[in-house]
Amino acid sequence: VRLVESGGGLAQPGGSLNLSCAASGFTFKSYAMSWARLAPGKGLEWVSGINGDGSGANYTDSVKGRFTISRDNAKNMVYLQMNSLKPEDTAKYYCVRGWDRLNMPHYRGQGTQVTVSS
Repeated sequence: VRLVESGGGLAQPGGSLNLSCAASGFTFKSYAMSWARLAPGKGLEWVSGINGDGSGANYTDSVKGRFTISRDNAKNMVYLQMNSLKPEDTAKYYCVRGWDRLNMPHYRGQGTQVTVSS
C-alpha cells in the first residue's frame, strides 16, 4: 500500500487549497478512504471520509460546509477541497486507509503541510 499526498502549502485565512492523494498497491475502489490531520501539540484528528464508490462522505464538525472530499476510482485518487480556511486548519494532512481499534491509521502517507496565516 502506498499513499502519496500533495497540494499543501501556505494559504491566507479565507483562502482555498485542494489536497490530492495518489494511492497504489491495492484495489482502490474496494476501500473507504479518509483524510486526517496532525496539528502542533494535538493528536491525530480524523477530518473526513468517503466510501469506496464515492456515494457517501462525512466530516468532522469543524470542517462541515467548508471541506469536500471526493475520489476518482479510475485514477486511484482521493481529494480534499478546502475552502474558507482558518488558522486552526493549520496541520499536516494525511491520506488514510483504514483505522484500527485504537483509532490509529492502518496505512497513511507521508503527509502534506497546510499552513493558514496572513
